[in-house]
Amino acid sequence: MIESRSIEYVPLAERHGKAWHLWPVWFTGDANLATLATGLIGIVQGLPLMWSALAIVAGCAFGTFFMAFHATQGPQLGLPQMIQSRPQFGYRGALLVWVVALVSFVGFNAFNLLLAGDSLHLLTGAAPRPAFMAFLMLSLTLAVVGHDWIHLAQRILAAVLIVALLVFSVGAGVEIRLPAISWGGFRTTAFLMQFFAAASYQLSWSIYVSDYSRYLPRDVGVRESFWWTYSGAMLGGVWMMLVGMVVGVAAPGLDVAPAVRAAGDAVHAGFGVVLLTCCLLGLVTITSLNFYGGSLTLLSIADSFAKVRLNVTARVVSLAVVGVAAPAIALLATGNFVAGFNDLLSVLLYLFTPWTAINLMDFYVVRHGHYSVREIFRPHGLYGQWNWRGLTAYFAGFVAMVPFFSSGLYVGPVARALGGADIAMVVGLPVSAVVYLWACRSMDVARGRRLADAADVGLQ
Repeated sequence: MIESRSIEYVPLAERHGKAWHLWPVWFTGDANLATLATGLIGIVQGLPLMWSALAIVAGCAFGTFFMAFHATQGPQLGLPQMIQSRPQFGYRGALLVWVVALVSFVGFNAFNLLLAGDSLHLLTGAAPRPAFMAFLMLSLTLAVVGHDWIHLAQRILAAVLIVALLVFSVGAGVEIRLPAISWGGFRTTAFLMQFFAAASYQLSWSIYVSDYSRYLPRDVGVRESFWWTYSGAMLGGVWMMLVGMVVGVAAPGLDVAPAVRAAGDAVHAGFGVVLLTCCLLGLVTITSLNFYGGSLTLLSIADSFAKVRLNVTARVVSLAVVGVAAPAIALLATGNFVAGFNDLLSVLLYLFTPWTAINLMDFYVVRHGHYSVREIFRPHGLYGQWNWRGLTAYFAGFVAMVPFFSSGLYVGPVARALGGADIAMVVGLPVSAVVYLWACRSMDVARGRRLADAADVGLQ
């Protein structure tokens, strides 16, 4: 029998909840200031309104597709998302993606803290740094109390945010003078920048999306968990990014928080404060989700070297580590927020594209969901220390993308020839998936499934 408190496996007897509970988690997870900032990217780059909207919708649809398929793994295995990488990369090999995931959690929260500091400064007059430290403590507290409270907070906020976004959306259509509908002025580079920023933002949830579906009963099917996750994240992401797009048109040249308040006030005097407050509340819960995911990832990294027993002390210590790292980066950050945030999204897209291709190919095509939970936690077990198949496929996909990189940090030769257009993701996904499938051709998959099923007989 596996001790759930030592490895974060959720036994069948402790499973609870309904599939629809995933909808408010991911709707509210997307309905926040960071998502809104993602929708500003096309407008800032000079992309016309209609093309920017199309890029947002298409990018969200693309990225959320992969993210939602990761969510379906939670009820089947009852494990955190990153732990599930061990069968593909090995007991120690999975450290590659875990370290990248940890950087992602900390990086996102650093930007969240900057947004929170600016927002609280506008709302209360408090200096940005003390303000974001107060925001930090609130987010960490919610992360400490854990999964069920986060779910409850997301459900309440979902209702509040829907009302606020409806008021703004209807009011913007009446009170804000938007450019006339036109399909002229298309810019390839700006369109692809907005498309892949939206796709990357949605895909970034993949690294911990099943952390919140793993508590569901095992009989929750793939279709249920997929569609409740997809519909919530898609609606929240698209709606909030489109709001960001309108904010960029209504209040050009302003930073994110002042632009939100100005756009809200354009709809109705004083509504800017309400809109900004609602978006800030959404940022609290998603920052908590990031801290919670970062905590689990850090504990998983530590567990790869020495067995870690999960208890209150371990959780608080791990949260303290990620809680110190995020503000440290935020305090060092300088320059344009939107540009820096877009660079972060580009880097995460490059790093997680190979992983998502390999993880989904392994789960749905190679093993058909047959894994041994017990063996995942054995250093010298069924999945080995280092899995050359996953590691090879990861690096093959990453290297294939390098010439197509286009960000403020590096522009590859192919991207330069395309005028700065970034199509790296559509290269990395098939390359990693095909290489992994090819590498698995010599593996006795059927025998592996039988061994995994046999190992978990009687698992509760």
